[in-house]
Amino acid sequence: MTRPEPDSETAEPTQARLLAHLAAAGYATVAPPVLQPIEPFLELSGEDIRRRIFVTQDAGGAELCLRPEFTIPVCRLHRQRADGQAADYSYCGPVFRLAADEPDEFFQAGIESIGRTDTPAADAEVLGLALEGLALFGRTAPQVRLGDMGLTVALLDGLAVPPAAKRRTLRALAAGRSLDGVTNGAEGQPREDRHAGLLAAIQGQDPQGVRAFVEDVLAIAGISAVGGRSAGEIAERFLGRAAAQANGGAGLNSENRAILDRYRAVSGDPDSAARDLRALVSDAGIRHEAVEAALDLFEERTGFIAARGLPVETFRFQGGFARNLDYYTGFIFEVAQGDGPVLVGGGRYDGLLSHLGSPTPLPAVGCTFWIERATGAGR
Repeated sequence: MTRPEPDSETAEPTQARLLAHLAAAGYATVAPPVLQPIEPFLELSGEDIRRRIFVTQDAGGAELCLRPEFTIPVCRLHRQRADGQAADYSYCGPVFRLAADEPDEFFQAGIESIGRTDTPAADAEVLGLALEGLALFGRTAPQVRLGDMGLTVALLDGLAVPPAAKRRTLRALAAGRSLDGVTNGAEGQPREDRHAGLLAAIQGQDPQGVRAFVEDVLAIAGISAVGGRSAGEIAERFLGRAAAQANGGAGLNSENRAILDRYRAVSGDPDSAARDLRALVSDAGIRHEAVEAALDLFEERTGFIAARGLPVETFRFQGGFARNLDYYTGFIFEVAQGDGPVLVGGGRYDGLLSHLGSPTPLPAVGCTFWIERATGAGR
């Protein structure tokens, strides 16, 4: 049986304090429906997520799922209530997702700030509220890890990495894998010969359509993964090989590979990381407007974080920290206690509202608390 969603009146005391704190900060409490259309989750995470969520159908046969997270449901709710406008929301309730070592129903709380154009200040505010919220659970000295998907993408663009190799590189970074499989010459000729017809057929095709095709074929065959790779990852490999076949080698060249390995190795407090990143860009001779803009935004954000009185010198930026959810576009962060699991995580997802059909592009940033982890009731 589904547990009732908590609000300021009925939640456990700490959860109620958290909701009250977020509401006092201007984030209106909302409760998106538990049942959600499955399509947005499949489109953004791939068909492989179907194995980890709970799926049903309505009377008309349309597929629905129990919400596996809150960001997409809150954004859908925003489209119904205030499409094209700015608004801030908070929430707390159960989500449903199969995980190896945790319950398949657990509570999450969080905030979503939609439509603010003061990007670095909004990023800093969300991080500040995340840490203030954890303090309500007695988590007063957590470890904060920062990343920047916008900077990562800008760097790839500044290096003129081909689109297919760019997608595969981002996936490798998000999975913490070596870039060997993205580097030119990494794949053997015999396999490409065996798939030459397929590679020729998908050259220049829409990547999302190719991924959907591969996912459908594997789903029909009842296969969720091959060799440990999901359908989406298999599709990315085919796309990369098709581009390489068309362009005589469209992966990472050795020079770009070395620069990206150096980028992944950048690690330290945001101020020292910014110095290292600017040195990397200078040494690599990168002259690209988007890279400069991303670095300026990085430093401006750090200033806003410091202005909130947060201990920036204890935070750690890692160039290799990335997210594989397609909608993250900029600042990302995770907060943990010691070697424990992530207690709260979040980031910027400026393209999600447009993906969900909003005619007006809206920037957005938010974060999510794992309630049982924060209270010590779960791992």
